[in-house]
Amino acid sequence: MNRMPIEVDEDVKKKILAEGRDYRVCTACTGPALVPITVKPPKPNDIKIQIGDNILYVSAVQARYINRVTMSMVYEKEDVDYCPAFY
Repeated sequence: MNRMPIEVDEDVKKKILAEGRDYRVCTACTGPALVPITVKPPKPNDIKIQIGDNILYVSAVQARYINRVTMSMVYEKEDVDYCPAFY
């Protein structure tokens, strides 16, 4: 199956570049979640998107359903603390 590339919004790119760390889109309580890899480490079958010196990993599961990474996917610390997907 050929799939279209996943787009990354400019504000997401700016966040990753400003923080200087890798992020991952994974599955969480309310759908796709954009979190640092310190919260949810990458897996070998993740899609890798280069953002400057950093990598945005997209889980293989989420890659089937999304075509764009947006700021609405950002999970704040409070969200992470209350979602069992991150335990």
